[in-house]
Amino acid sequence: MTKDVKSKPAKAPRSGQTRRSFLQTALAGGAAATTAYFGITHNAFAKASGPIVIGHQCELTGGFSSWGYWHDKCAQAAVKVINEGGGIAGRKVELAVADTESNPAAGARKLRSLIQRQKASFVVGSVHSGIMLASIPIATELKTPYFSAGEATEATGSKGSRYSFRTGTDTYALAAAGVPWAMENLGKNWTMIFPDYAWGHSHHQEHRKLIEAAGGKVNDPIAVPLGTKDLVPYLARIPEETEVLFSVFFGALSVAFYTQSKSMRLDEKMKMYSVSGTIEAIDPRDINGATEGVYFLENFPRPLEFKNDEYHAKFIEMMGVDPVYAKDDKSGKVMAKSHAWQSYENFFALKAAIEASGWQSDKDTPGVIEALEGLKMENSLAHPQGTKILRAEDHSGMIDCYMSRVEDSKFVLKKHIPREDLMAKLPPRYDFRTHKL
Repeated sequence: MTKDVKSKPAKAPRSGQTRRSFLQTALAGGAAATTAYFGITHNAFAKASGPIVIGHQCELTGGFSSWGYWHDKCAQAAVKVINEGGGIAGRKVELAVADTESNPAAGARKLRSLIQRQKASFVVGSVHSGIMLASIPIATELKTPYFSAGEATEATGSKGSRYSFRTGTDTYALAAAGVPWAMENLGKNWTMIFPDYAWGHSHHQEHRKLIEAAGGKVNDPIAVPLGTKDLVPYLARIPEETEVLFSVFFGALSVAFYTQSKSMRLDEKMKMYSVSGTIEAIDPRDINGATEGVYFLENFPRPLEFKNDEYHAKFIEMMGVDPVYAKDDKSGKVMAKSHAWQSYENFFALKAAIEASGWQSDKDTPGVIEALEGLKMENSLAHPQGTKILRAEDHSGMIDCYMSRVEDSKFVLKKHIPREDLMAKLPPRYDFRTHKL
């Protein structure tokens, strides 16, 4: 069962309707969040209860900083939009940011500080799978709702809890979205190469199950230690009969993989397939065509033209990136678009649940969790990635996905996978509602 959070198309305030009530209604479904963001402000927040502190556990430094920059920018934008629209239930949102340093030990330690010292009642969490898996037990211990942004299935699976949520995809969903199309269009003999940590192993496990179930063959996996610069010894282990080379790397290791595999002309011998995380914050034009012809499963199309609506357009305008390459030409930074939207949208999911539950303080948190379970979010400026459902049983986001291919250094959409298709293929494997709050 889903809970709808939507509004009618925004209209000018009626006689007797205050600007504050107009903006709050609009922001619930996001229809007029643009108005709230561009010029209409409201500063009369509720005084008695004080602000609501929401923590953001973010990779500002370290190996994931190219992603963390955009997650931070998205979180800052969300808080600005919400506060200019009257806050949450009339209370100002205060953002408390903790730099994880892209390190699981540091990230877990700083999460505890966010909750206990900075008094964050809710946390929008890390995109680093190792950090989020180290953080969920702490958030659960401290009874604090925690939104993951990484993709390791365990966050909303075997290591999840009633306090763990994820509006985006995990490796379970990405495999279900991409494997059927890739098996039909790219090939049936697969080799997987990935970093030797949770994210990579989770992708291998989930994809292998579906490939083999569909009659395909998966060759021995190739796990590459983090920090490796010379990938040639690992690439040399790829069997000649491979039809599809599935890779999941990130950052500098991803650039090394694409450039070195291109120099070995692997792309002429097999189809290259991956997920958006491997090209996140990277412009294909900057790596001399190394990703040309590679297929990527995206969570949010990079060019505006493949999801061309007013909310997507306003969102990228807020982020200051162009509509084709998602790049900020001033800084040269490419938006980590397929994941960073979660660090924006999660604040609006919390806003909807806090207001629906009547939350006043931490003792009311069970009501917020119950409101989040089954929450439906309509496509809007609050949810520019698209309409989605936060599934009640396993707290997983059910979203649209997109199969794209790099052609002339641009992402070109090949297949749109609707969320309804994913839901039909992805039965919940856990029901956290059986866990007491």
